[in-house]
Amino acid sequence: MADDLNFTELRRLRATRPQAVQEAAARRVRRPLLRPDGRLMLVAADHPARGALGVRGDGTAMADRYELLRRLSTALRRPGVDGVVATADVLEDLLLLGELDDKVVIGSMNRGGLQGSVFELDDRFTGYDAAGVAAMRFDGGKMLTRIDLADSSTVSTLEASASAVSELAAYQLLAMVEPFLSRRDANGRVVNDLSATAVARSVAIASGLGGTSAYTWLKLPVVDDMAAVMAATTLPALLLGGDPVGHPEETYASWGRALAVPGVRGLVVGRALLYPPDGDVAAAVDAAAALVRAGSEVAP
Repeated sequence: MADDLNFTELRRLRATRPQAVQEAAARRVRRPLLRPDGRLMLVAADHPARGALGVRGDGTAMADRYELLRRLSTALRRPGVDGVVATADVLEDLLLLGELDDKVVIGSMNRGGLQGSVFELDDRFTGYDAAGVAAMRFDGGKMLTRIDLADSSTVSTLEASASAVSELAAYQLLAMVEPFLSRRDANGRVVNDLSATAVARSVAIASGLGGTSAYTWLKLPVVDDMAAVMAATTLPALLLGGDPVGHPEETYASWGRALAVPGVRGLVVGRALLYPPDGDVAAAVDAAAALVRAGSEVAP
């Protein structure tokens, strides 16, 4: 775990020089979105802003910000990791710690659907907007887009996501759309339909959001028939790691199969790699990065 982070200086800057965030963003060394192999490996850390702090049996695993930053920094320093998806607070911590040079940075846009709330499916945009992403010189914005045909708030989420896609495209920035067909179970808990048919339908809906799809990428769950899912779109897709359940070797095997499907460009993984069962973040990240780099279509 990264143990050389200067948290004392981070706290000092936070309290006395708020302008240091914009200064760090202005001097950050940027890189192209894709390297020659056309693949992308991102770590995700936008869960806390939606109140989703649990990992496996530990309901507060992500509550310790300092531990999260140590794990994120360890991951970002591994050679196969291209960048990070997170909310402003996390990205600004990483900026001030000097961890985002030569990395792809995606700002998380809608975190209003707090986990377990009665308004969970009202995924309002409470994080970045397109102008904010552009002002920070980041590379794109990510939006969770859950679609519940029985919940009228879904249409507001779709409208907001469509606007964000168009606004990001106007800045020539990536719009990462994460769609699900969702519903509430008998206990009122939001669950996602992970059948290939449902995921393909969510892909069809998400692909049509906004006035252009030129800058749209999809962030999709790994399901048994990824070929059927990817047949629903020509847009590039990244696979999400999802909640870490089961044995890591089984998870890696499923990722490897899905990464071989045409149109899949890489992974966006958070808790499964940042909080592995054995605590070895570097090894978990390296294993996932090796899968991403193992094969690709013709480089762009």
